[in-house]
Amino acid sequence: MAFNWKRTAIIVADCLIGIYLVLAITAFNHPDELSTVCTEVRIDIKDGIVKGFLNADEVKLELQRAHAYPIGELCSQVKTRDIEELLEHNPFVENAECYMTQTGHVYIQLTQRLPVIRVKADNGDDYYVDEYGNIMPNTHYVSDLAIATGDISKSYAKKTLVRIGNFLLQHPLWRSQVEQVNVLSDGSIEMVPRVGDHVVYLGQPVNLQEKLDRLEKFYRYGLSQAGWNKYSYINLEFNNQIICKKRALKKTYPQQPVAQQAPQQPAVQQASQQPAAQPEATRQEKPHKQNL
Repeated sequence: MAFNWKRTAIIVADCLIGIYLVLAITAFNHPDELSTVCTEVRIDIKDGIVKGFLNADEVKLELQRAHAYPIGELCSQVKTRDIEELLEHNPFVENAECYMTQTGHVYIQLTQRLPVIRVKADNGDDYYVDEYGNIMPNTHYVSDLAIATGDISKSYAKKTLVRIGNFLLQHPLWRSQVEQVNVLSDGSIEMVPRVGDHVVYLGQPVNLQEKLDRLEKFYRYGLSQAGWNKYSYINLEFNNQIICKKRALKKTYPQQPVAQQAPQQPAVQQASQQPAAQPEATRQEKPHKQNL
């Protein structure tokens, strides 16, 4: 069989053209990075249900401390993967993505970890728990999350308080109403509301939906009529029951009138002269009895 030089030449030419096109496209998409400098960094931080603890200034400061802030650096020396790994070591960051454009702009997109409850335990621990049960360190930021106090171990926080915190955040009423969750020594919990001077006892942290549904109805049809401060303790531990303890009334005693001392009258001075003689009473003469 004769060798077909013509066909071979066409195939070789097609391959060369294909290689040329690939190189041309690559060169077009990647301009001279040796001379391109990073001129802008944009940091986008995504929040969840509640606002997180990070802002763009803090992210910029963290990169500057690690000498990884790319402004003024050659694009060929900017390592976007290193920036992602650095930011993902931050305890408040769940995910970080970094990429660079042809014009020398660096974009950083962060997803924050979502804190659901703050813990201030009796043993001195002070931290946050995120939506997955991970421990987050305390921060100088102030949040409106419920605070858990009492006999709390980190194991209890990761397994139980994370469920309570997620439940509260998913229900706008309880997210705004519950101010404190107190854990007793047996693992049962009390809740302190923002509105109303009372404590709600939930017992063991199970069936939260059913218990708080009962409490919501009691709020709507009971306390709204009787008064928010009528009861000091509301017990929801038992099914289909609400046990309330009335607030002890303070005894009031009528005020006794203050005895006022009569003003002292000036002493009567003895007169130097004898008092004037009183006039004698007019004598009525008795009729004489005449003898007949």
